[in-house]
Amino acid sequence: MKRVLKSSTSQIISDNLTYKSNRDNSKLGTILLKEQKGFCAYTEHYIGYDDANDIEHFNPNLKDQLQDDYYNWYKVKHLPNQRKTNNWVEPILMPYAEDFESRVIYSDGEYFAKPNDDEANNLIILLDLNNQKRVEDRKNYIKRRRESINDRKLQTDIEIKKYFQDKIDNEIKSISYLRAIQEEFKINIWEMIPEPQ
Repeated sequence: MKRVLKSSTSQIISDNLTYKSNRDNSKLGTILLKEQKGFCAYTEHYIGYDDANDIEHFNPNLKDQLQDDYYNWYKVKHLPNQRKTNNWVEPILMPYAEDFESRVIYSDGEYFAKPNDDEANNLIILLDLNNQKRVEDRKNYIKRRRESINDRKLQTDIEIKKYFQDKIDNEIKSISYLRAIQEEFKINIWEMIPEPQ
């Protein structure tokens, strides 16, 4: 999982948008998805037109409370949202924390935290980031990308970056696991993805 960027200049804040249960929150959802460049905050899979998705309240205890705000809302695919554990634990690392990627450490398809970092460990558990199936999927995705790069005999950083840029430009749905790409191929994939119109 990569850090989810939040901005104090978000249209959600400037327009004073709020989440309303059992109401139309499509404008809020559209802006969140745009800010996330079309990717699920938890799985890092592209959310396509036909994909069921939700506005997720990261801390479910805040839903319908005054404290529920922009920094608690994320756009996520429906099924991973349903699989998120209901056992809210604190302290917990927020997905937008500036030091997120130095505390939730990626290594070979899995996420780790230092043993004494309860906030990061609790987040990994809450979101089930190391579910065996998810780890296998991440590893296999990276393996397939490496094979494709090797088949094309791409070697330089520029060639590898162009390979991913072509994927972004021509088949964005084939891009997943942004953090794994970032760490495994040493490219800032996030900066390469345009903000949806």
